Amino acid sequence: MEISYRDMITVLHGMGFGVLFMLAFSGAIGVIYATTVVGPQWPRSQWDNAMFRFYLISMAALAWLATISGAYIIYPWYRAVPPAGTTDLSAYPRALLLSSPRTAGWHDIGMEWKEHIAWFTPIAMTMVAYVFIKYGPRLALHRQMRNAVLGFTAVAFFSTAVAGLFGAFLNKYAPVRGGPDIVLMQEK
Repeated sequence: MEISYRDMITVLHGMGFGVLFMLAFSGAIGVIYATTVVGPQWPRSQWDNAMFRFYLISMAALAWLATISGAYIIYPWYRAVPPAGTTDLSAYPRALLLSSPRTAGWHDIGMEWKEHIAWFTPIAMTMVAYVFIKYGPRLALHRQMRNAVLGFTAVAFFSTAVAGLFGAFLNKYAPVRGGPDIVLMQEK
């Protein structure tokens, strides 16, 4: 069983950073909402408050890791230009998608959306983490700010979902492959 280096980085980007980030959403929305319902009495302990701050900072870090690894590591591999006369475009995902009118839309719509909307996620989650760390349970006293924090959390969720969905489809039709093979298991 083996995987190429680029496949491994792509998996780390999407299934590592991206999926962990998506899984953390239910906890983040639940605690942000709970703090606004309970009010300034939440959390019961400083430990709970410190852990949720760490949770939000970790979510923002995962968002930045997913976006930066996608934009500056995987995206250049995706955009690689094939040498003149190349007939096998499987190592050049963008060229492969654009080579057929049936798949060109995956680049024209899918990748163009993915490369732009993904940046909303780390920006929004950094704002959410900052505001929650600054105001914490006092958000219950500021309804408009609380709604903005929940709104930005929803924007981050939506933009991650769109980028992840397009990323999965693009990787199905034109995967980023190459680099040295990494052997995970060998037959005896």
